[in-house]
Amino acid sequence: MTPQAAAQPSPKALGPGEIAAFCAQVSLILKAGIALPEGMAILCEDAGDRTGREILDGIARRVDAGEPLYTSLAAGGHFPKYMVDMVEIGEASGRLDQVMDALCGYYQRQEDLSRSIKAAVTYPMAMIFMMLLTVFVLVAKVLPIFGQVFRQLGSEMTAFSQNLLSFGAVLGRVVLVLLAVLAAGAAALLVLRSTAGGRRWLSRRAQSFFPTRDIAAKMAAGRFADAMALTLSSGLDVDHALELAGRLADNPRVSQGADRCRRLLREGVPFADALNETRLFSGLTAKMAAVGIRAGAADQVMRRIADRYADEVDDKISGIVSVLEPTLVAVLSVIVGAILLSVMLPLMGIMSSIG
Repeated sequence: MTPQAAAQPSPKALGPGEIAAFCAQVSLILKAGIALPEGMAILCEDAGDRTGREILDGIARRVDAGEPLYTSLAAGGHFPKYMVDMVEIGEASGRLDQVMDALCGYYQRQEDLSRSIKAAVTYPMAMIFMMLLTVFVLVAKVLPIFGQVFRQLGSEMTAFSQNLLSFGAVLGRVVLVLLAVLAAGAAALLVLRSTAGGRRWLSRRAQSFFPTRDIAAKMAAGRFADAMALTLSSGLDVDHALELAGRLADNPRVSQGADRCRRLLREGVPFADALNETRLFSGLTAKMAAVGIRAGAADQVMRRIADRYADEVDDKISGIVSVLEPTLVAVLSVIVGAILLSVMLPLMGIMSSIG
């Protein structure tokens, strides 16, 4: 590799929402009977931003030169390998429009889940930030003013208030450090989420962190079911579908379960029994999968399972937020109330004695 090539930045990976929009547009072009080279040229002309236009222009040039769509997508490095693999399967089977439709739905669900998580995390983080900022202002700025008022009235603060005031300077510096750490953590989270390696690292941490472990497991199972529905409906055999879906789940337990399920299938175990034995799904979900597979509607039942897991993840996140929000409000109320009472009660006593 030449130094110039090594110095080139890695291509920006597109997000789920951008990929979903691209898949929807390509599907619309194919269903309208427009030739793919002409359709890609139209998309390139309609691109709203420079980056998107450059990506589409590269794809359009390769498709116009006679390359398959999947190699054109892979060449730029902007699209995930899973999508490239699925497009290759769609082109080989002559069902590219259906595959692009299914990919659009898949990545749109991933985008909706990502937005749901962001919305759930943003409000508690903002509450924690405001709580720390409020405590800092009260202890470091407001209490010294009350101390001056006490001295002007010729009285002294109570021991509790005086100790709190003395502690204010230290607490103010601590809160400033916590605010800086919180801001740095938010910035680091944004940076990690912007790279594939960072997202994998966050995913591994979420799988082992107690409060998020159950949510991460349900998300992995939902991604597996979603990928199985997509691959099976695209005409793949079960073995290949399990390979792709296990890789996409990005969860060691699910990946190992998918590999074991493939081994059982090669040994002659029926798909429904192999899936049940590997415990990739549990409880009612496992029974749904077994019934659907035996009825010859594996892709449809996998879609229902994916939707079920998506609802469960939303419920889990909503439950955590519903507990966290009032807890933060209660903690902030107690801290602010204690600080104000420690000053206002002695001040009211002085004012009443003066009156």
